[in-house]
Amino acid sequence: MARTLRTHALTLSLACATMLVPASLVTAQAQDKPLVIARDMDINSLDPSRGFCDTCQIVFSSTYARLVNLDKDNKTIVPMLAESWEINADQTKFTFKLNPKAKFSDGSPVEPKDVKWSLERLKNVKGSASYLVDPVKSIETPDAQTVVIDLTESNSEFLSVLTAPFLAIINSDVVAENGGDAGTDAATKDTAEQWLLANSAGAGPFVLSSYSPNQEVRLKRNDNYWGEAPAVSEIIMQQSKGGVSQLQLLEGGTADIAMQVDPTTAKSITNADIVVDTQPSLNMVYVALAPGAKGLPNPMGSKVREAIAHAIDYDGIIDLTVDGKGRRLATPIPEGFPGTGGAEPISYDVEKAKALMAEAGAADGFTIDAMYPNVNQYGVDYTLMMQKIQQDLAEIKIELNLEPVEFSVWRERVNGDGIPLTAVYFAPDFFGTSQYIQYFAMMDGTVWYKRAGAANDPELARPEVAGLLKKALSTGGAESDGYFRELAKGIAEDHIILPILSPDNVFVYRKGLEGLRFSACCNMVLSDISWK
Repeated sequence: MARTLRTHALTLSLACATMLVPASLVTAQAQDKPLVIARDMDINSLDPSRGFCDTCQIVFSSTYARLVNLDKDNKTIVPMLAESWEINADQTKFTFKLNPKAKFSDGSPVEPKDVKWSLERLKNVKGSASYLVDPVKSIETPDAQTVVIDLTESNSEFLSVLTAPFLAIINSDVVAENGGDAGTDAATKDTAEQWLLANSAGAGPFVLSSYSPNQEVRLKRNDNYWGEAPAVSEIIMQQSKGGVSQLQLLEGGTADIAMQVDPTTAKSITNADIVVDTQPSLNMVYVALAPGAKGLPNPMGSKVREAIAHAIDYDGIIDLTVDGKGRRLATPIPEGFPGTGGAEPISYDVEKAKALMAEAGAADGFTIDAMYPNVNQYGVDYTLMMQKIQQDLAEIKIELNLEPVEFSVWRERVNGDGIPLTAVYFAPDFFGTSQYIQYFAMMDGTVWYKRAGAANDPELARPEVAGLLKKALSTGGAESDGYFRELAKGIAEDHIILPILSPDNVFVYRKGLEGLRFSACCNMVLSDISWK
């Protein structure tokens, strides 16, 4: 009995002591524990000049800084490494003054030479994001605080381009010592990628602590950060495929945020300690056709592609995959971006699709190979979506041979021989429409011009695109918007890129967290997140 009394007394004393702990100390202790994010990661590289993925956006924007940043309204451009800038009337010369307080994670100052080296490396390594700096003609560093970027032609969206995480400014001395090269032959000479898989060399609020492929990414607070320090001291992004498994980690206390929980799964949540926050997104899930893919046994001319577009039950897919929590898109460009007003999505019309197949001489149908990444992205289970599309296209006698594969396998094939019909996703890198034209339009040099096999099918090329894009970027206001609208219409009429849906962002996280938001440049801004 005495022992029991002493135990109760001790318990009571500890309880009282806990009540006396200041709330600020409790919060501080919470901030110091690792924040764990469950996510199906699509990392192809942690080298900012080579990486190009949604997870890359999150990691690069956390560990590196850019010249300018995108504000929380997802439209306004604000200072970052550059404290001020000037743009000439022709929008061909951009002059930046660097913030003298800016420094890298090793404590060394961010200098104009680092900006020049980083952007030239991105251009010359020729990674997937290099198209963003294709317009750059030269970069000068006239003094210890100034960077001058000259473009080959006018570009009204270039300042927005500079907010993209792939335009990260790298500590040139450190990365050069570890194999980095920014010369014109960097694509073959640069060997820094392996080092950058284990280290970061940026001026962001976090540093890369470790990376275990297909397992986790660990970030820790940058002790030399020159801006407002992030509240959370360590972040772990843990590999977890599928919303159900991510939710299990969250409910079991292993994770604090689940990034890809679909709306149907989210509806099942009854735990009062878990918050479900649904917000409109700028992300897109799409199907892509490649008429010029090598070995395609049946032609996919314009009428067949249009038939496929009309045969897909878009609303049915939205209901099936995200429980109706998404929107249709008329073009790949998100609503609210320049050139999107007034366009209507293509209709779901099976009879029209059958008629188009007959006009194309393909009424008896054919078989198409459909390899796609086996992912759950933005809450969309790609296998579930592709099975629905398989059923839809069967109505017009097109048989899909579905082949789900790992993302790395898909990437190699789509960038090699091509895939006749596939599905993937896209998130903006900045607020602006030019990125969509430079990525999706049938113009020589774009990603999907190559993937669609346009070199093998010359009728796909749209020679007018380059001129229209030039006009869109050299004007402003309604005139520019009109050119972008014409460009967007052309992409829609090609029926190479078929936007399936823009899923809502479903943020599922532990009660007590705040600051989670979607960013048009950076996906999710980790430095904004804190415990209440």
